[in-house]
Amino acid sequence: MAAHSPDGLAALLPRWHLLRDAEEGEPLRALLAVVAEQLDRVRDGVEQGYEDLFVETAAPWVLPYLGDLVGYRTLPGYERVLTTGLHDGGRDALAEAIAPRADVAATVANRRRKGTLHLLEEISEQVAGWPARAVELSRLVAQNQSVKLFRDTGRGRLVDLRDGSALAFQGGPFDTTARTADVRSVGSTRKQGGWSPAGVALFVWRLKAYSLTSSPAYCVDRARNLYTFSILGNDSPLVTKPVPEPSPTLPHSRLRSSGGTPTATVDNVPAFITRRLLHDRLLDYYGPGKSFVIRRDGEDRPVPPSDIVVADLSDWRYRPGRGQIAVDPELGRIAFGARSAPRQGVWVDHHYAYGADLGGGEYDRPDRVDRPDATYYRVGPGQPYRQIMDAYRAWQSEHDPERTGIIEITHSGAYQEQLDFDLDPGDRLEVRAAEGTRPVIRLLDWYSNRPDALNIRAVEGDCAPHERPRIVLDGLLVAGRGINVTGPMGAVVVRHSTLVPGWSLEPHCAPHSPEEPSIVLDRTTACLQIEHSILGTIEVIGDEVTEDPLDIHLHDSVLDATGHDREALSAPDCRHAHAVLHLHRTTVIGEIHTHAVEIAENSILTGRLHVARRGIGCLRYSAVPAGSRTPQRHRCTAVRPLFAAVRYGTPWYAQLADGGPEEIRRGSDDGAEPGAFHDLYRPQREDGLRARLAEYTPADSDAGIFYVT
Repeated sequence: MAAHSPDGLAALLPRWHLLRDAEEGEPLRALLAVVAEQLDRVRDGVEQGYEDLFVETAAPWVLPYLGDLVGYRTLPGYERVLTTGLHDGGRDALAEAIAPRADVAATVANRRRKGTLHLLEEISEQVAGWPARAVELSRLVAQNQSVKLFRDTGRGRLVDLRDGSALAFQGGPFDTTARTADVRSVGSTRKQGGWSPAGVALFVWRLKAYSLTSSPAYCVDRARNLYTFSILGNDSPLVTKPVPEPSPTLPHSRLRSSGGTPTATVDNVPAFITRRLLHDRLLDYYGPGKSFVIRRDGEDRPVPPSDIVVADLSDWRYRPGRGQIAVDPELGRIAFGARSAPRQGVWVDHHYAYGADLGGGEYDRPDRVDRPDATYYRVGPGQPYRQIMDAYRAWQSEHDPERTGIIEITHSGAYQEQLDFDLDPGDRLEVRAAEGTRPVIRLLDWYSNRPDALNIRAVEGDCAPHERPRIVLDGLLVAGRGINVTGPMGAVVVRHSTLVPGWSLEPHCAPHSPEEPSIVLDRTTACLQIEHSILGTIEVIGDEVTEDPLDIHLHDSVLDATGHDREALSAPDCRHAHAVLHLHRTTVIGEIHTHAVEIAENSILTGRLHVARRGIGCLRYSAVPAGSRTPQRHRCTAVRPLFAAVRYGTPWYAQLADGGPEEIRRGSDDGAEPGAFHDLYRPQREDGLRARLAEYTPADSDAGIFYVT
């Protein structure tokens, strides 16, 4: 609702009353402000009551009641929305996951189209937010032909080994080859079947496609002109840029009709680009505004498609011809021929796959706000400053202590410079990426006699706690080194950023320096706040006798020590960090040794947790290994979680595997999975999708869900 001025009623009084009230300390003005607040609440309630009459504007809790007027069936678990105490914003997010607005609005229309393939795909988008492709498995079952009544059904024939394109799709959602019948149920929780006369499969993509624009490619071998799409040098498979699916033509055909309803193609979903697919349809995926593009030597014009060949660059054995550029989309690798070798660098636009808006990326950050009270210093091509330190020096020379300085990076390029931020009492500095960008800060070996970390130092001196300097890092990817914080700092906030675990990556996503920390809190008073970020080890160095323990807050993040038996949070020599930890919806890969844990909720810890003071704080709805020394626990489990991958750089990094323990997959206080991907509400979305699939599939069909990613 729109905010109203608390002095709105006071402004209506005659001037004489205001002057008299000011002489007496403004008690009337204070009273009218309280009355105005109550009037605003009444006004907002009346306005919201009108908005609740429409599905488009109704409050989330009202949606099931509106749906009940047309017979809408509430999806499983909606009672948790009304009975569970959730974190800020969690109630609305859970309500949207269990009673999606689009699902309620489309109830009547969906019933008219019950049993069509395209409807099943739309339901997946409406209920779960996942793109999908519906397939009649019955059409892919081989059958014997009648000798007397022969008819060409397009199935039951031998596989054509010369049709490489069809073989590349075999076994997936776009398979067109026939196979023998499989009597196992398509909805089986053990091993799915479904290739039967009643089988219907809904293939679902849960990973999303994230874009990177004008990102520098990484040179693996300058002599041989070998590059990777990922600036970290690791293999990163390319995915398609999904295009909207056209509306189906009416009337809609039933599931087993002869015509069939148009269903999603590989262009409508965030599918991985295979070598065969790129070879057959290069012009559909390469070029400006498409799935990926390659530029070299600072030119705006991309490399022409005629110069590109698709090749297997697994071991870099393939040698492109003169003037050719070899591309391997499955590994994200590029090899230039002799005459096409770049002289001034390579830049790429491409899409990669990941499960959530986490870490540094070009995705929209809803918590980003414009600051009219701040002074902006923009860095990038065409901006007043070319380097981050140039903008920082300008802020130092002219900044107003009453105004926040914001260094905004407007380009998804790489910035290779030594960063040293020296902050005075009262300073407020924010280094952030502009909307739609993901800048990379590469910290290299600049000095031989001292570390090359990103240094944040507070000037020594006596100052009140509220006057201590504060710094925010937002939307960045930091590689090559970590962050070192020293001095009497107030707060260090890392938001929507990635501090690469292990500093950098090997080709197969193994960490380059697995034991090196991402953040070192060295004799500082800083309060560390991590939000929606990925980072490596945190190391705390301090005086445990004369100083109070530091506060470390992690929200919706991944703390990765690159190994379950390595320390994710500790002091040097594996001693207890002099810090009090606050964990909220966080995945910790590694062990934690800390002074105390104030709260750890809806989190996953793969390594042992060992606290010095067990009488402080509690753990609730979290997974913590057996043998841990913890404060009081409430509904925690010692079952070990099963991850799809634990190496940063892979598309399914830090995500729980589908076959993992059910007590962890639904172990949060609201029935969602704990950890960094809690707010995706995957279990609720799965339950809702299965319920709608059973409702809108004909009774004689055997329908189930296949997860492609």
